[in-house]
Amino acid sequence: MTVASRIEKPSVPNGKQKPSSPDGMIDSFGRRISYLRMSVTDRCDLRCRYCMAEDMTFLPKRDVLSLEELLTLADIFIARGIRKIRLTGGEPLVRRGVEELVRTLGRRIGRGLDELTLTTNGTQLDRFAPALAEAGIRRINVSLDTLDPQSYHHITRRGDLHKALRGIAVAANTGLSIKINMVAMAGINDHEIEAMMLWCADRGYDLTLIETMPLGEVDHDRADRYLPLDAVLQRIEDTHDVRPTDFSSGGPARYYQIGDIGLRLGLITPLTGNFCGSCNRIRIAATGTVFGCLGHDQKVELRDALREGGKRRVNHLVDQLITGKPRQHEFDVVGNAPAVSRHMSVTGG
Repeated sequence: MTVASRIEKPSVPNGKQKPSSPDGMIDSFGRRISYLRMSVTDRCDLRCRYCMAEDMTFLPKRDVLSLEELLTLADIFIARGIRKIRLTGGEPLVRRGVEELVRTLGRRIGRGLDELTLTTNGTQLDRFAPALAEAGIRRINVSLDTLDPQSYHHITRRGDLHKALRGIAVAANTGLSIKINMVAMAGINDHEIEAMMLWCADRGYDLTLIETMPLGEVDHDRADRYLPLDAVLQRIEDTHDVRPTDFSSGGPARYYQIGDIGLRLGLITPLTGNFCGSCNRIRIAATGTVFGCLGHDQKVELRDALREGGKRRVNHLVDQLITGKPRQHEFDVVGNAPAVSRHMSVTGG
């Protein structure tokens, strides 16, 4: 019996408009929630220094949502106005059965869901890229912070750059659109940004640079690694034709066209340029915990609600989440104190 056959089919400004209105989920600041980031696992085959500790303790299987439960929650959120789902982790492609999950969710495209996409570190793409494309995924984000094998092994603590690059090439050959996500870190890979731009432009990939975010305890002082992207952009403008664009991928990035090399460059700036005013996102952890904000602990717990109270209880808790969604995060890297104790891999980015 397949996953799809085992699940049940899915049958405001100033806080005055209820999130459960026919207009969809609208928070108390008037933001319409249409984008769901869904973590399918907290596990990963890498240990990137800015993302998690070296010695991680991962969740036991009983605490993680089953594939059927993930699909049921996805259907509940699609019925409430979610139009884009991004699968995340950890590394989503290490979850057993993930290809069937992707295939079943892909059938929702055009039936309430506009887009299904995925963020990956690329290490499993040589196996899974054809299945992703067949399921209806058209574009993916790949986390890649360096093109130097030694630096890659240092950042990831264990990774093989050539395996990731092979997976990216396979994905591109299947027709998937590729966007590279590069966390910009002072003293680690800041000298490689130009090379990454040229590498992406040569292959037709988009590139997004991301400021490091203070999530979870790590083994270095984030202030030492913090690289403000406004300064990086000024440096790029000194040598390239940089033009702002109105392109949007539905996320927090601001995009620029680098005309002389034919690159679309995105910047995600949680510290130098708060992007929360237009936030349209919520995040489900692999445990069923749903966070209204990446940088806050405001949350509701849906796993037990789904198992014990069903859809009505889930919808009641979702109303609470949307009504209480914070105005913005309050990230600060000074002093190395994380904004929240959970690591990025727990929330799913």
